[in-house]
Amino acid sequence: METLELLEKISNGEDSYTQFKEDITNNDKLAYELMAFSNARGGVLIIGIADRTGNIIGLSVADIGRLNQMIGSVIRDKIKPLIYPIVTIKNISGNKILVIEVSEGISKPYDVNGVYYTKAGSDKRIISQEELRRLFAESKKLYADEEIVNGTNITDLNQQLFDIYLEKANKNIFSKLKKGELNLATILENQMIMKNNQLTLAGNLIFGIKPQQLNPSFFINCCYFNGNDTSVNRFISKQRIKGTFEKLYDDSLRFITSNLQNKQVEENFNSNGVPEISHEIIGELLVNALIHRDYYINSSIKIFIFHNRLEIISPGKLTNSLTIENIKNGRSICRNPILDSICENILPYSGYGSGIKRVLSINPDVEFINDINKEEFKCIIPR
Repeated sequence: METLELLEKISNGEDSYTQFKEDITNNDKLAYELMAFSNARGGVLIIGIADRTGNIIGLSVADIGRLNQMIGSVIRDKIKPLIYPIVTIKNISGNKILVIEVSEGISKPYDVNGVYYTKAGSDKRIISQEELRRLFAESKKLYADEEIVNGTNITDLNQQLFDIYLEKANKNIFSKLKKGELNLATILENQMIMKNNQLTLAGNLIFGIKPQQLNPSFFINCCYFNGNDTSVNRFISKQRIKGTFEKLYDDSLRFITSNLQNKQVEENFNSNGVPEISHEIIGELLVNALIHRDYYINSSIKIFIFHNRLEIISPGKLTNSLTIENIKNGRSICRNPILDSICENILPYSGYGSGIKRVLSINPDVEFINDINKEEFKCIIPR
C-alpha cells in the first residue's frame, strides 16, 4: 500500500475495511481481527495507531519483531483455512507502524478455535448460524437444496407427482419401480429427494404435498402497484402463491400475463395483439428465480408490476465469483444442484446457462442488479 493511500485511510478513521490497534499482545485477538476481514470483504489492520483518536503512536523495533512472529504463528496455527495477508512496515514522520492487508477469503468461512467472526462496521461480530450455512454453501461445502427438512418422512411426498417426473426422466427406472424390482425409498435416496428417510429441501419444494407448511418462507409474493413505486397506497391486484415448483411457476406466469396488456401493432383491428413483455422473457426469469435463488435466506421471491416495468426479485446475491457481465455472457455456477437437475424435467429449463442470453437477445433493455447489501438479485423488464 502506498504511503499517500495509507495516510488517507488513517485520516478517514475506522470503517468496515480499516481497523486501528495501538498494539496487540494476544494471539487470539489478532487472529479474530484477521479472520473477520477474511470472512467479510477484506481490509487493512494498522498497528501503531490509537484506535480511539486515530493518532499515530508508532511501534518500537522490538514490538515489530514480536508482532511479525505473532502474525506468522497466528496464520499457521490459529486461522483455518490458511490466509495469506501482506505485511509491511511503514515509517510516517519517524513513527514505525505495521500494516496488515487481508484479502477477502476464497475459502470462507474461516474460524479460530471453532469461532467465526465477520466485520460489522468498524467492529466485528460472531457470524449467525444462517450466515454460516450460506458461507459454507458459497464455498461449496454445503448446498441448501440437499439439506434435510426435519420431521418429514415419505408420507410428506406427493408420489403421483414423483411418478410423473420419473416416467419422463427415466422410463427404465420407472418401469422397475412399477414392477416392484426397485424400492421407492432407494430411488428417492439416489435422487437426493430424501436423505436419512427424510425429505430434502429439493424433495419438499418439488414433490411435497404442502411445501410451504414445512418451509413457510419459500413462496412467491405478487403485487401490481398502482404507480411506479412501492410507496403508493393502492394496488391493482396482488396474490401470494404457494405450492410445488410447478405450481409456483404456472401461477406466477398467469399472474403476470393476466395483468399485462396485449398491444395492437398492426393496422388491422382484427389482428392479434402482441404481449407488451415477451412470455419467453417472463418464463426464463421465473425459472431463474426459482432454481438459482439463495435458499439459506428465509424470504419470498417477489414479483412487482408497475405502470412502467416488471420486477422479479430473488433472495440472495449472485453466488461466488459470478458477476452481471458473467451471466450476460452465459456463465453459470450451480447454487442448487438437485433443483437444477430435477427441474430439467419439471419446468421449461435446459440447465445450459443460456437463459439470460436469450432474454437479452429478445430485449436488450432488460436490466439486472446484483445488490450485495440487500442480498438480492433483481431483474427489471420495461413495459
